[in-house]
Amino acid sequence: MTFTFTALLCLGLTLGLWIPVLTGSLPKPILRVQPDSVVSMGTTVTFICEETIGAKQSYLYRNGNLQRRVPKNNQKPTNKTEFLFLNVGHQNAGQYHCSYKSQGKSSDYSEPLELVVTGAYSKPSLSAQTNPVVTSGGYVTLKCEPSHYGHTLILTVEGPQKLSWRQDPQCNYYTENCHVLFYVGPLTSNQRWIFRCYSYETNTPQVWSAPSEPVEILVSGKLQKPTIKAEPGSVIHSGKAMIIWCQGDLDAEIYFLHKEGSHNTQSTQTLQQPGNKAKLFIRPVTQGHAGDYRCYYYSSAGWSEPSDTLELVVTGIYNYHPLMLSGPPSPVVPEGGNVTLHCTSHRYYDKFILIKEDQKFSSSLDTKYISSTGQHQALFVMGPMTPNYSGTFRCYGYYKHTPQLWSEPSNLLKILITVGEADIIQSSSQWTKDGLSMANFTLSHSTGGQYRCYGAHNLSSEWSASSDPLDILITGQLHHVLFLSVMPNSTVHSGENVTLMCWSTYSVDTFILSKEGSGQPPLRLKSKIQDQQYQSEFSMSGVTSKLSGTYRCYGSHDSSLYLLSFASAPVELIVSGPIRTSDLPPTMSIPPDGLQRYLKALIGVSVAFLLFLFILIFILLRRRHQEKFRKDDEDAQKGKELQLSTGAAEPVTRDRGHQKRSNPAAATQEESLYASVEDMETKDGVELDTWKPPEGDPQGETYAQVEPSRLRRAGAISPVVSREQLNTKYEQAEEGQEVDSQVGPILHRPAGSPSQADTFLSPSPTPGY
Repeated sequence: MTFTFTALLCLGLTLGLWIPVLTGSLPKPILRVQPDSVVSMGTTVTFICEETIGAKQSYLYRNGNLQRRVPKNNQKPTNKTEFLFLNVGHQNAGQYHCSYKSQGKSSDYSEPLELVVTGAYSKPSLSAQTNPVVTSGGYVTLKCEPSHYGHTLILTVEGPQKLSWRQDPQCNYYTENCHVLFYVGPLTSNQRWIFRCYSYETNTPQVWSAPSEPVEILVSGKLQKPTIKAEPGSVIHSGKAMIIWCQGDLDAEIYFLHKEGSHNTQSTQTLQQPGNKAKLFIRPVTQGHAGDYRCYYYSSAGWSEPSDTLELVVTGIYNYHPLMLSGPPSPVVPEGGNVTLHCTSHRYYDKFILIKEDQKFSSSLDTKYISSTGQHQALFVMGPMTPNYSGTFRCYGYYKHTPQLWSEPSNLLKILITVGEADIIQSSSQWTKDGLSMANFTLSHSTGGQYRCYGAHNLSSEWSASSDPLDILITGQLHHVLFLSVMPNSTVHSGENVTLMCWSTYSVDTFILSKEGSGQPPLRLKSKIQDQQYQSEFSMSGVTSKLSGTYRCYGSHDSSLYLLSFASAPVELIVSGPIRTSDLPPTMSIPPDGLQRYLKALIGVSVAFLLFLFILIFILLRRRHQEKFRKDDEDAQKGKELQLSTGAAEPVTRDRGHQKRSNPAAATQEESLYASVEDMETKDGVELDTWKPPEGDPQGETYAQVEPSRLRRAGAISPVVSREQLNTKYEQAEEGQEVDSQVGPILHRPAGSPSQADTFLSPSPTPGY
């Protein structure tokens, strides 16, 4: 049953399609155009005629005249025919139809399609006559003015709806000025409303002018309103640059900025990072940018509500006479009191405005003329003073009809709020030898806190800018025990990382790390609780030798930041030069944590090597000295043997000439003795000068003068010469006989003396003996 019904239905549909053919009437084709029905000159356009399958030929007409004929391909039957136009011009504009033939019969014409070609004339102007921001369902008035007299005007809306309004202009025949006011609406919040205006001659309605500049009407919808802010601030000097930020929903597609009172809107695309917000860059800022701004955004869900109002003020517009801002004698005022600031100018302004530099406070007053000074003035009374008033103030002048255009700023005036009058100390300055002005402030009792100093002249109430802050910290106020440790070690190499950990078992809110002798302020870190103790880790990366020194840490509570505990035990940090791994053998690798152990081992090996080298040198020198003594002992032994062989009983005399000896044996002994003496003279360079003993010498001792060079040789023993031999020589000298002027060293033993001989040396002994 179901199969029979389906078959009959398909048969009925097939017969329905062929009935017009059998009866002699073909279905009417459909004509479309790509890319659009309104195109600019030079665009490529394609007409598409959709007909019944089986058509033999297709036809395209413009204004009733045949333009193109295309035979169909029987091998590839389709129900579409395309007519391509390259680089269209105003001659291609007009009304188009299409038709086709099948089995010898022609179809009816398609519905008409108008092709509009723009750009034949110069563009008209379009502007919004009312506020370009409307609420959903509202209306707007747009004014279009043609560039050619007598042209008809048409207003279009971009979008799929293809809305348009046509109207002949109202013209002034004397001035030949024409315009049309289009009252458009209602405008909904579910789409964008972008309008353009064209003009054309009446006899060629498809040949239009170039489009006007677009005007987009903003619709205040129901989506969450965005936020708006200005950087660097909403009060900015003329000529500088600024940025206006607008941030809304993450689905926002486009943002709009509107200045109240303006008939134009500005749009900007959203930024993808960070977040979904838009940026409008203004450079340079001019007086035309001053005013109140709001921003909107549009998404697929529609329009948002407007943002809060941003008032943009442009300063530096009037710079004829500078403004002066003065205040109390001291910039430091007690909390809870009132302060009066004076803003004066020689130029007239409707109002003076006092503003804090962070733009969190402002106040405006009407100006008053002071005849005694010839100035315009306003007195700003502020109070009761709170810490929120601390900061820098300026004043400006402006006129009522342009409240966002201000003068050049006055001088800066700084106000500081303190706990009480006791915190204010004044002192007269003194000039130093270096030409500096200096003042000393003595605190009667140590009070922890942050201090600043100011300077001023006696002839002016204007104070200088403050100095850098100075923190006075009082130690020993908390009886907490603190500990300080260093990781990985107190001795590290340059470039390594070091962590100083301060900890305590007592409750401490903040730890302070201080280095002895450092001019830098101490470091502060909030404490953390770990393993049932309070601790903070002060990390130092890539340390250098400048960080070497002694460190201590302290603790404080948030309720009294400048009252500290007693100091921890000192910890000394030593930062040495780095070990270059390039100096090590290629096969030797040292892990980063073993550099210190390697350094200690290297130092130990170096010390041991130096000690071994010193001992070796000492042994060599001692052995050389012993060999020298051994040689001297051998020489002395030879001398003793000579003495024993020759004897010392008879005197020995010797002449340098060839004198004969009466006793040959004695002569031989004498020759041997003198040969030994000459050998010693030649070898050791010893010279002995003999001289007659002085009268009254009962013992008749003989003294010998010995050169020091001989005394340096230890263990040398001289031959013994008797007293009789010496007397014989003295007698010969008195008789005029020649006596040798050089004799060997003399050892004399006086009568009755022990067997060991005593030695007398003259002059004074050689040092060291």
